[in-house]
Amino acid sequence: MNKNAYKITGGRPLRGHINISGSKNAVLGVLAASMMIDGACVLENVPDISDVHVMVDLCRSLGAVIESEKTPEGSLKLSIDPRTINTYKATGPEVSKIRASYYLLGALLARSGKASLRMPGGCNFGQRPIDLHLKAFKAMGAKGANPEDLSGGIITLKADPLKGTNVFFDIVSVGATINVMLAAAKAQGKTTIINAAKEPHIVDVANFLNAMGARIKGAGTDTIRIVGVPVLPGNFSYSIIPDQIETGTYMVAAAVTNGDVTIHNIIPTHMEPLSSKMREMGYTIEENEDNDSIRVYREDDEVITGTNIKTSPYPGFPTDLQPQAVVLLCLSKGISKMHENVWQNRFQYIPELTKMGANINVYERVALVSGIEKFKAATVEATDLRAGAALVCAALAAEGTSYVTNAGRIDRGYENIVEKLRSLGADIEESSVNVYDIDGEA
Repeated sequence: MNKNAYKITGGRPLRGHINISGSKNAVLGVLAASMMIDGACVLENVPDISDVHVMVDLCRSLGAVIESEKTPEGSLKLSIDPRTINTYKATGPEVSKIRASYYLLGALLARSGKASLRMPGGCNFGQRPIDLHLKAFKAMGAKGANPEDLSGGIITLKADPLKGTNVFFDIVSVGATINVMLAAAKAQGKTTIINAAKEPHIVDVANFLNAMGARIKGAGTDTIRIVGVPVLPGNFSYSIIPDQIETGTYMVAAAVTNGDVTIHNIIPTHMEPLSSKMREMGYTIEENEDNDSIRVYREDDEVITGTNIKTSPYPGFPTDLQPQAVVLLCLSKGISKMHENVWQNRFQYIPELTKMGANINVYERVALVSGIEKFKAATVEATDLRAGAALVCAALAAEGTSYVTNAGRIDRGYENIVEKLRSLGADIEESSVNVYDIDGEA
């Protein structure tokens, strides 16, 4: 069976400096928001990753004109003109490739008063219903916003007009918060989102919309207030915030390889949930005076001890850093616990990690991690985006040569990961492999 893979020979401490790319989660929301504006715009610090390319293709399929330019830093600069959009339907098969395609519901409702979308896709680690989105759209006057109205996996909404209202979420939802914020930006009257999610990329989408002319206050808190406006003029440039999860992944990679890495172009406060746990374990995390970089290393005589971590919505520990953090716990003294409180099926990668010598027992949403001395090389499969990144971290720390297959899943969220790791001294390369030739089994 041929699978694209990363071939990694571990045991080398990562050392040096690295720059973080723009946020995957933020840019996907911002790209959807750019479909709402009434003029052109330019997006900078856009990560060159497969999820962005899918979203750009989706926007082009609506009729938007998007020109892409590669920058010297390796990121993308997108020139976007949505004024040529000629449909409210996004129902092609590419919609199912990424979860964030559902942001086009709110954006197209705001633009056209109607939207039609194929059910979105994304990583499979638990139920990810959009009932909260539909409930909110219904409260704002959208017809067809009932789960039972779905026909053939297509969601079709119409609002004449879309009206502001109070929206209360029973549970905190990043996707629903962004989607309602998009729709409310052009709705008639005032919308208040209560029990809103607070993640950094929500703030970035709100900042983008405000730069366009929207009137949004409170993003980053649990109450967001939006006064709808009829026109969003556009004609400006906007730079995407740094990627919190990419930063955390390289922090873990530096730590598990006993390296010394300085990570630039970051927002340290976004990293505090991970930084505080790593300090608790015995790693040294230094923030520079300019507050835009972090140095990660371990003192020679420092013993790394285990800890307990619970994932939760921001400002809690991010679920997207859970697999990477488990790799960190594996190489600590004693027994640690990882509580996954966001997704019910996010431990799918554990069997892959045990192939590398990890000692982990899972009890429903809790992983009990017993520390080991070192990982061993193995052939493992990236079961999803963040799990794949975690397995790369483990392979970098292992002795011998490992293969992480289905590496395309990792490319969804990490810009130039091979080149960046090589710049830090890692022995990693892309490889098209036959799994049978490596270990005798598929």
